[in-house]
Amino acid sequence: MIYQIKVKVKHIRPAIWRRIQVGDNITLRKFHTILQVVMGWGNYHLHEFEIDGCRYAPTEDEFGEPLDFSDTVVSDKKVRLSQVVSGEKARFLYTYDFGDDWQHELLVEKIMPAEKGRRYPICIKGERACPHEDCGGTQGYYQLLDARKHPEDPDCAELLEWAGDYDPEKFDVDAINACLQRMR
Repeated sequence: MIYQIKVKVKHIRPAIWRRIQVGDNITLRKFHTILQVVMGWGNYHLHEFEIDGCRYAPTEDEFGEPLDFSDTVVSDKKVRLSQVVSGEKARFLYTYDFGDDWQHELLVEKIMPAEKGRRYPICIKGERACPHEDCGGTQGYYQLLDARKHPEDPDCAELLEWAGDYDPEKFDVDAINACLQRMR
């Protein structure tokens, strides 16, 4: 089965969101990788899913050493999406980068059979670019947006130089799907 899921960054207005379709048999770790691509994150930080009061995340670092919180979470490598998401209208939370604390609300809009000839995962719609990686959370994101309005201010110019060509309005579904195609 295919899950159609709306992913929305919490605490940001106007909304930053994506509508994606993924197979129900993927692990939460693979789902994390898909979310990184569709949202535009760089996968530099830890993440966690919270589903029905349970936490799912990496339980060891890249060298196989247990992480400090590994006794309070279930490994996201071992759990499939269909095992923990109850059905249509299910809501759950995905948090990326515990320093900046980017929380994403996920809503299962529908569950349907796979379309013949269609490859999954796929991003079918969305709006706006994710906040710039390591910008300092919601407050830093809004400071970056404000700096774009005042590029002549020396403090703003420095922030804009750090952000590079970041465009908060940019959303390119074709580029996202090209990246998803390469990871299949």
